Amino acid sequence: MPNPYKDHCQIFSPKEIKRLRKGGKILHDALRQAAVLIKPGVKTIELDRVAEEFIRDNGATPGFKGHEGFPGTLCTSVNDVCVHGIPGEYELVEGDIVGMDCGVLYKDLYTDACITVAVGDISEDAKRLMDATQEALDNALAIIRAGAHVGDISAAIQGTLKSYGFDAVQQLTGHGLGKTLHQFPEIPNFGEAGTGPELPENTILAIEPISTAGSIDITEDQDKWTVRTADGALSAHFEHTVLVTGTGCDILT
Repeated sequence: MPNPYKDHCQIFSPKEIKRLRKGGKILHDALRQAAVLIKPGVKTIELDRVAEEFIRDNGATPGFKGHEGFPGTLCTSVNDVCVHGIPGEYELVEGDIVGMDCGVLYKDLYTDACITVAVGDISEDAKRLMDATQEALDNALAIIRAGAHVGDISAAIQGTLKSYGFDAVQQLTGHGLGKTLHQFPEIPNFGEAGTGPELPENTILAIEPISTAGSIDITEDQDKWTVRTADGALSAHFEHTVLVTGTGCDILT
């Protein structure tokens, strides 16, 4: 089915925004339900089952499961996996970091979010990468408002990561969403302030810095989903779905 929002931002009505807020809360709570289970020895498929059960019990549908054939509710991305890790029999190990990326479809509207969680005690380098990536997200959200440019977001993310000595995985981006999971605008995690499309009020964006402690080059596993850093460096990923307002943004997830 053609995407009617491939060239412009989708604008949402008050009724649609109310539904997006509900879907975003379900998504936020599903990730927290899975996060409390994270410890050494837990399989990533167990996290996936908990998230799916919570989402369905709250009247929503997993947004990723079946999307273009993806088999899971969560993307569980461990250590050098940047995105799209498939939940399975892998048992988490002390010192791992695991990104849990999830989508929710509630009353025909999508929200999307990710958190990266430490498994037990982690290295100082891993903690610093996670902190930098979370700060990159926070700094990006702080500048979003109607009239801002996509490049403002991109520059804030890249600048924050660079200040810590890290970089953004440039091939992976944030995006608009709503009636489809990915739509205009694409939001790179690197770029120049003042460039790119201007953001209108009442559009919805998924902002998602994806960082690397090493090379920005990536590889794809034979499963055609799992994306890793080419040099095996750690990667972290944090994401919120936000509503653009006249004075800032509302975090929905």
